[in-house]
Amino acid sequence: MMRINKSDYQIQLNSKVNLGDLETNPFKEISKDILKDLTKNEVEKIDNFQNILYAENRRALLVILQGMDASGKDSTIKAIMTGVNPQGVHVTSFKKPSTLELDHDYLWRHYLALPERGKIGIFNRSHYENVLITKVHPEFLLAENLHNVHKIEDVTEDFWNKRYEQIKEFEETISQNGIKIIKFKLHISKKEQKERFIKRIENKEKNWKFSSLDILERKFWDKYQSAFEIALSKTSTEDCPWFVIPFDNKAFGQYCMASIIAQTLEEMNPQFPELDFEEEAKLKTCLEELKNE
Repeated sequence: MMRINKSDYQIQLNSKVNLGDLETNPFKEISKDILKDLTKNEVEKIDNFQNILYAENRRALLVILQGMDASGKDSTIKAIMTGVNPQGVHVTSFKKPSTLELDHDYLWRHYLALPERGKIGIFNRSHYENVLITKVHPEFLLAENLHNVHKIEDVTEDFWNKRYEQIKEFEETISQNGIKIIKFKLHISKKEQKERFIKRIENKEKNWKFSSLDILERKFWDKYQSAFEIALSKTSTEDCPWFVIPFDNKAFGQYCMASIIAQTLEEMNPQFPELDFEEEAKLKTCLEELKNE
């Protein structure tokens, strides 16, 4: 059986990331059916661990998904989390900030969406949009009404470095308070994105997933790759690692991701709470009463 080694996909600390050097489809020969069966096995593990995590009620897991348009974020959430107790999973999809959200700092809305103890939270896009899309379109920062950014020229290298540090501090604070964070970059080729866009246009049932703006953003492909490379390099830490998952083959990418989530939960090693002696005695009494009814 094929087994995923987490370290093969994890960004090493203090390393310079070059996405062009990383495969987007390394395992072309494995059948889709086999991969789906492997994924199902990993999902069963996730469900079991989440059940124990919920009973433990001391920690949570936050899974962050980032990727180019059509990289497979929505379908992956469905594929992996369909087999997990819906009471134990909370998914947040971050869109363009609202007026209310823009009246707060850029991390505010992400704090509000953090998973409660015992749950798995999923961010479909995340606070990283603030060093990805804004890096490609710095003019978007003007809408944040920052006290030190009045024009695009105010967005300096120092500004970006401080924002990377703020994100790391945000995640470190969360981690220290019991939320384990793992971050996935769904890695697809430009050719694969083109093919998926064509399918979305040709299939009327998928037209709603495509916008003419997607074509405009595609023209910034190289700039987005550069923004990703910098973000991955500067914000992958030991406690909050980044994983770059090849996703031209969605079935493989989903298996790989499910396996890493399952392994992470296993490493967290949640435990069912232990009852004290007095409570155990009460349970035995209750059991006898029920049996003797």
